[in-house]
Parts: sequence; structure tokens; C-alpha cells
Amino acid sequence: MTYPNSKTLKENVARLPLERIVLETDSPYLPPQTRRGQRNEPSSIPIIADAVGSLQHKTTEEVARQTTLNARALFRID
Repeated sequence: MTYPNSKTLKENVARLPLERIVLETDSPYLPPQTRRGQRNEPSSIPIIADAVGSLQHKTTEEVARQTTLNARALFRID
């Protein structure tokens, strides 16, 4: 999502309801653009949340809150 050529992915993320998105990394490969050449880790999630927020016109905090709720529901975590 953070790479300039990911146009289709960005278009899809912009259209999806935030309530249907769960964030993940492609660890240990394919880090965000700003960390290119480095090992990808879960610590990259805020960068992804920021990118989603930009596309959805939401703050990073709003994205983090909702996607955490989504993941908890998906994995049935109380």
C-alpha cells in the first residue's frame, strides 16, 4: 500500500468500509516504502495505518482503533 505503483490496492482500500479491514505485515518481506531494504516487522503497522487513514480520510488513531476491533472480532479475542 505504501509503494507508488500500488494504485489498484490503494483504490480498493479507499472504497472498503474501515469495519472490514484488518492490518497485517508481509513480515519479514516487503516492508513499507519508507523502510525499503530493511526487514519488515509488526512495528511497521503504524505506517500502514497511516496510509489507510490517508486514503479513508481518517486519523491513524481512528484506523488503529477500528482495525484492532476488527481483528479481535475476526479472531474472537475478548
